[in-house]
Amino acid sequence: MRVSRRRFLETMKITDNLGSKIRYPTQSGSFYKSTKESLKKQIEYCFLHELGPKKIPILNMNGPCNIVGLVSPHAGFMYSGPIAAHAYYALALDCKPETVVILGPNHTGYGSSISLMNDGFWKTPLGNVEIDSEIANLIVKKSKIVDIDEIAHRFEHSIEVQLPFLQYIYGSDFKFVPICFQMQDLNSILELGKTLSEVFLTKKIVIIASSDMNHYQPQKMTIEKDIEAIQAIEELNENRFYSLIESKNISVCGYGPIATLMTTAKELGGKKAELLSHITSGDITGDLSSVVGYAAMTFRK
Repeated sequence: MRVSRRRFLETMKITDNLGSKIRYPTQSGSFYKSTKESLKKQIEYCFLHELGPKKIPILNMNGPCNIVGLVSPHAGFMYSGPIAAHAYYALALDCKPETVVILGPNHTGYGSSISLMNDGFWKTPLGNVEIDSEIANLIVKKSKIVDIDEIAHRFEHSIEVQLPFLQYIYGSDFKFVPICFQMQDLNSILELGKTLSEVFLTKKIVIIASSDMNHYQPQKMTIEKDIEAIQAIEELNENRFYSLIESKNISVCGYGPIATLMTTAKELGGKKAELLSHITSGDITGDLSSVVGYAAMTFRK
């Protein structure tokens, strides 16, 4: 992954003038718009898009908080934004969590196997979001397999692109924990999922599993592969999900984050997940020869 010198120097700056640790955006102006007003308009366009929910969400502050987590894609907003909007529309109608744990695959190869940042802020054009140090440190303490490692997060896009949608709904009045997965084996995922279910008992927490579905194959093949994977996710069947990933060569990049959410949801009494929307990049661009699948899903208690 090539990074410009300007972008590298910008992201190397991890403190502001007051000494607060800041993780600066790497995808602003690329995956999403770079100014506050243009980004808000872009997100609204995603909500109103014909492939999106076609409505602007109204936050239900006192809702039931039945949603344990979401699956949301992480491509550029021009491609997967309308599908991500389905997931965030459902979340806005459910409640306002205190903390959001965002699980994303590691595309860069930097950092340790499973890593989080445990303090500071992440900056986007919509403002700064604070890391929940209490929850982050509790996850590290309980899991035994999650490291504190900022390097894994420095250039990774899968977690960053979820924040603008959350900020559009909640402003910056929430905290979050970013966890980046380079290692996605099933044993580690089952352990972490059980850990997160225990952490859930301490606060109103929602998990975002950031993942695209099958990659760079023709439309028909991608849809067929995605449908099989989605059915296993809906059933909260991690073993079948992993078996399909391997036997059918389904290139879901965030299969570890998704399976972690599946495990957490089951530990909290969830019985199934709900598919909100599923398309491919070809449905956006019209090029069906080599597409990426996008799905939005909810997991409820």
